[in-house]
Amino acid sequence: MSAREWALITFTILTQMSVGFFVALGVVHFFVARKTNMEEADRLSDRALIAAILVVFLGLLASLFHLGNPFTAYRAVTNIGTSWLSREILLGVIFAITGAVFALMQWMKIATFAIRNFIAWIAALVGIAFVYSMSHIYMLPTEPAWDSWATPVTFFVTSFLLGSLAMGIAFVANHAYIQRHEPNCADLQCSLMRDSLRWISVVAIVLLGIELAVLPLYLISLASGPKAAIATATLISSTYLWALFLRVLFVFIGAGVFAVFLYQNASSPGREKILSNLAYIAFVLVFAGEIIGRYLFYATHVRIGI
Repeated sequence: MSAREWALITFTILTQMSVGFFVALGVVHFFVARKTNMEEADRLSDRALIAAILVVFLGLLASLFHLGNPFTAYRAVTNIGTSWLSREILLGVIFAITGAVFALMQWMKIATFAIRNFIAWIAALVGIAFVYSMSHIYMLPTEPAWDSWATPVTFFVTSFLLGSLAMGIAFVANHAYIQRHEPNCADLQCSLMRDSLRWISVVAIVLLGIELAVLPLYLISLASGPKAAIATATLISSTYLWALFLRVLFVFIGAGVFAVFLYQNASSPGREKILSNLAYIAFVLVFAGEIIGRYLFYATHVRIGI
């Protein structure tokens, strides 16, 4: 696989993760604000926004390395009416800009909460549309392995699974910062972090279940499809069986086994160190599994015709 294809893997994984991160962060902020107050919700989530914005810009930067000439990238948005690629690029840029504008407004407390919340919702909806457009780029009649319901489902599962787990480690890092710099807030923030990690664990387990259900159904659909689809199924079950095994293993251990441990330890105070380690390991394992899964996505497709 060429460097340009690895850039495409990096772009899709990071930008999808950033969308899931941003949406999940908004949901957590909303419920924490209702449970406590806006100040505590901001204290939990404002620093995490740095990671979300950084990830989306790193993803967009990686996309430039996939282009033959990055300086002509602007031409790719000239066919918005007919091209999913043009829509993807435009929506990706709008998502990054609106997300950055919201982050700046939130950090500086510019305008009212209602206005900031409105901008956040726009960014979240644009991000979801961005992932949807990204999936439709690959749903081509000449690419039966990609032209499947499994493509958008897998892209969205990756987005929310990685995004939720990434938010978890952002909360862990945020709590460590608060312990050092705002010790008077540490106890309440620790409780909020543990509550958030419990829900993140539940979400991870549910999304893992969806992934494990989609995979065999997808392989069955390939095996019963046209010759090109059968060729993809053969590649996955032979040449790339090792990659399939590692992908399932890493995601299962990270989003299944470690998520269960994360939930158990988040239910009791005093286990913050263990909780931190579990959150980091779970994310790393799932991230590695999703990278391998995206590698399989690009490495095993077989085109119909020339």
